[in-house]
Amino acid sequence: MEGAMFKMPLYLPAQGATEVEATIIEWHVAEGDRFRKGQALVQVDSAKSVFDFEAPCDGLLLRRLHLEGETLPLTDPIMEIETSDPAMRDWIPPAATGEFPAPRAEASRAAPSGPNLQPTVLLGFGGYLPTRVVDNAELVAGFPEITAEYVYQVTGIRHRHWADDDEKPSDMAYQAALEAIRDSGIAAKEIDAVIVATTTPDVAMPSTAAIVQDRLNLQTIPAFDVNAACSGWLYAVSVARGMIVSGTARNVLTIGVDMQSRLLDRADRNAYFLFGDGAGAAIVSAGVEGHRIHDVLLGSDTRGLHLAHRDEPGYVIRNGQNGVDPWIRIDGHALFRFAAESFTLLIREAMERTSWTEEQVRWIVPHQANGRILKAAARRSHLGFDRFLMNVERVGNTSSASIPLALAEAGETFHPGDKLILCSVGAGITTAAVSVEW
Repeated sequence: MEGAMFKMPLYLPAQGATEVEATIIEWHVAEGDRFRKGQALVQVDSAKSVFDFEAPCDGLLLRRLHLEGETLPLTDPIMEIETSDPAMRDWIPPAATGEFPAPRAEASRAAPSGPNLQPTVLLGFGGYLPTRVVDNAELVAGFPEITAEYVYQVTGIRHRHWADDDEKPSDMAYQAALEAIRDSGIAAKEIDAVIVATTTPDVAMPSTAAIVQDRLNLQTIPAFDVNAACSGWLYAVSVARGMIVSGTARNVLTIGVDMQSRLLDRADRNAYFLFGDGAGAAIVSAGVEGHRIHDVLLGSDTRGLHLAHRDEPGYVIRNGQNGVDPWIRIDGHALFRFAAESFTLLIREAMERTSWTEEQVRWIVPHQANGRILKAAARRSHLGFDRFLMNVERVGNTSSASIPLALAEAGETFHPGDKLILCSVGAGITTAAVSVEW
């Protein structure tokens, strides 16, 4: 090397226009090592591929700024080096400049809590997972170039539950509902309405909620479905809260259920490894005895309309016609960025509306979309990932069931007075956050 030595940061290159972050798999050099131009410095996993980042010049590695397994935005440097290469003085960092616009902060909002509103609480939680457990090794059997560990690194998922051939979404919803009713301490006859959030109803009509209502022997009360994709259960909670505030009901059974395992194209890596089946339920009730709902925040940004979709309704493939794609399709790269940004905005706005500080918020209970998305959201919202309640490793992405399932499994994780933000991003792109004091 010739000339005076100078220090500078190095940045990772984006492998695609919509990429904004990458995960470090393995460092090939240690601090204090000298390297040559073109030498592999670190192995990196991006949304597009796994690649070796090669040195753009000769130099000395001064500091590794991130650990193996850590995900970093492409706008952050990955290392600091020392070099004498004059060409590097004009080096432009190849940071991502994603083409997809950032989510809007100003989404439609539900009315905030106030002194004149009827207090509402969450009472009793229930969950149901099918008995069949499907691990990554089983799914990658048809992909010789992919390992089970790679799927885990990319998704944060090791196992998911898939329904038996004779199970229906209403069967799962019914089991979760029974558990929630038992846990709530109220009698089934005290339920004034049933709301089911799902993208995979048993049939087009009647609603899955009506089918569950019949199995619970709850006659003449309102029962209906909502479809807000992965945000569906939080939408159901918001509707239930509105019914209580308006005096229409005192106890509303809310259920999130989805059966996506039969809707996955085995040739589509974007969706095939993500989804599990399951149901979660909770009672939304009037009064102060329970877990207080402080605020509800809802939104939908149609600029993300194409990022996750399915053209044929239902939970099985039956009547596919020529020209109709029956499978779940997602634009993984763009959705990753959009979801991470949306989670961050939701958490920040939920805190602002409740006047809760970062120190006061004890738990974030997110839709279990993808482990990497949630790690990115934790970093961008300046909240430690240890405050994110996670079960995605064991159950996968269960869509509408995701958050109530996590709450049902939480057990004694939460303590009285803990401040929780439940938040989700789903196809639409729908967004939702509910602030709860335990």
